[in-house]
Amino acid sequence: MISSSTPLYHLGAYPEQINPYVILPGDPKRVPKIAALLEQPYPVADQREFCTWNGSLAGVPVTVTSTGIGGPSASIAVEELVQSGAHTLLRVGTCGAIQPDLKVGTLVIPTGAVRKEGTGCSYLPLEFPAVPDYGVVRALEQSAQTLGVPYRLGIVESKDSFYGQHDPESMPVGRMLKEKWKMWEQAGVLASEMECATIFLTAAVRRVRAGAVLLVCNNHAWDRPDQPVEEDFDVAPMLETAVAAMKALIGRDVKG
Repeated sequence: MISSSTPLYHLGAYPEQINPYVILPGDPKRVPKIAALLEQPYPVADQREFCTWNGSLAGVPVTVTSTGIGGPSASIAVEELVQSGAHTLLRVGTCGAIQPDLKVGTLVIPTGAVRKEGTGCSYLPLEFPAVPDYGVVRALEQSAQTLGVPYRLGIVESKDSFYGQHDPESMPVGRMLKEKWKMWEQAGVLASEMECATIFLTAAVRRVRAGAVLLVCNNHAWDRPDQPVEEDFDVAPMLETAVAAMKALIGRDVKG
């Protein structure tokens, strides 16, 4: 735990303002939308890419904090949240499909992440897998089933370069990027995003639980130009699934 006399260096909130249960969107603008699904939501801090609101579920305090884009920013958020007492972290965000049959609007609940990001190597070597907490995955799956939201369980790719996926031809290592994309597709990796592996690894090292639920917002890669890109997708089912899962986790913890 860190001193409560000064605000957190990056998040801008005070440690005592951070609750044990935290929902982690990437986009700061999505924070108030998630907080609106909580009881008595109110803003706490807004600094850099990190926006924080608080509320509650079933009377238990919950925090919503944005991580920004990518592993370095996500690890900073997780570190400062955990230092302030957070023990349950749930990422919500969008992803791009790797599997050609994965439709826009489907939820992806990661059971693991390909470590194609660099931040995690500052925590653990590549031999260590990036996997979420099973209890969080189970809560997310049950919530999606209850809400009737289409979902898939499986592995995602966590990358550092957005344009390495969408414009590999312009990169000196473009050939390698294309080969690896086809490799992930052949291996059954569902989708590509930018934060899960880092969050799972940081959570593992800090001995807290973490998981994620992602919304497929496009099915477009360099080899599928005819597939939909950034269509009018609805984030509400993803957010509702995340909040329901967090409420379920809180209920299980209260019951012991």
